[in-house]
Amino acid sequence: MGLVIVTAMLSGNAQARSSLQLVKKHPVAPGFSLPDLAGQTISLTDFRGKVVVVNFWATWCLPCRVEMPALERASKTLKDDNVVIIGVHVGGTEKQVQAFVRAKNLTFAIVLDKTSKVAHKWPMRGLPTTFIIDRQGHIAYQAIGKREWDAEEMLNALRYAASKGENR
Repeated sequence: MGLVIVTAMLSGNAQARSSLQLVKKHPVAPGFSLPDLAGQTISLTDFRGKVVVVNFWATWCLPCRVEMPALERASKTLKDDNVVIIGVHVGGTEKQVQAFVRAKNLTFAIVLDKTSKVAHKWPMRGLPTTFIIDRQGHIAYQAIGKREWDAEEMLNALRYAASKGENR
């Protein structure tokens, strides 16, 4: 029930309404296991039971670059709210990603999809694209293009989703 109610909560605010798009039928999120910048493997299934914000991005994508500091602030703000943010870098070199992450002081999980195989399994239409995965591992919402993830409306919507167990 939680994520469906988020839609109603967002409907009163034009900015929030245009920020998150409901994904009909809530398909199961395609799984992935990808290396992070330290060489550790991170799997989407590691976060079952939490709301996961999966952001597909690239260092060459200007809107992606602009969005990253807001994702970092949101990650810090939501760290105790059962919400996890994962940045999936599509293509590119690990060196470029590491330099960008260091320059922006990003601390949330960044994984590398060097061959874009994972990105091709998701219903993406460009970068950045972000998916909100519910606690049962289903895609509940998407956002195409950059967003202000640390805006109060977005933070509240993610907190609310994380506080609820069932979305159906």
